[in-house]
Amino acid sequence: MDRILEPELMTDEAQALAYAKADFAQVNQGFVDRFRACFPKVVGGAMVDLGCGPGDIPIRFAKTLPDFTITAVDGSEPMIALARQAVEEAGVADRVRALCSRLPMLPLPLQSFDAVVSNSLVHHMPDPHLFWNEVVRLGKPGAPVLIMDLFRPESQERAREIVEQYSGGEAPVLKEDFFNSLCAAFTLREIRYQIIRSRGLGGLVCELASDRHWIVWGHLPKGLQKGPPP
Repeated sequence: MDRILEPELMTDEAQALAYAKADFAQVNQGFVDRFRACFPKVVGGAMVDLGCGPGDIPIRFAKTLPDFTITAVDGSEPMIALARQAVEEAGVADRVRALCSRLPMLPLPLQSFDAVVSNSLVHHMPDPHLFWNEVVRLGKPGAPVLIMDLFRPESQERAREIVEQYSGGEAPVLKEDFFNSLCAAFTLREIRYQIIRSRGLGGLVCELASDRHWIVWGHLPKGLQKGPPP
């Protein structure tokens, strides 16, 4: 099926709260564990999490890899409010800063992060190249990159099946959001094409991570010159 865009930001407070209450523990911890498996020697520094949502992933990173300081970015004010509350309750406010800002050209210094991560943001982007350009802009030369998101199934019927399989017991608003996200997601082939076209990302690995997720990982080139991507 063709891609069907969904709203770029989750601005409804009830929708954001339903998302925050949903059980993503297995997927989120799996994302953190995958970072450790892909980059076993990377144990600290400055990390940016693009599209942090209610903050569960940056909190998990802070607890698992306590030598990281993490800038957690999301364009949704309700999401960032939830993230800030969660960070305080988790006792990691000294190492996690939640920032409400929207791509592209975040108010963050060029090549200032030792690691760039993101889970479930790319499908929100009308123009995904803005996302990939920001990854290159923010990461230091040689920085590890780990990006994960949903991939678009072959039909809306298959999307509904996936929703029922993994979120059948969740609130209706969350199930509909999951369905819309699947329809807005990119195929693995589309993601590979985006990577090839993005300066500085051609060496990253792009592969399936599950029956509904793709993942992109690797290191930014060490010889990448400073300056905004074209």
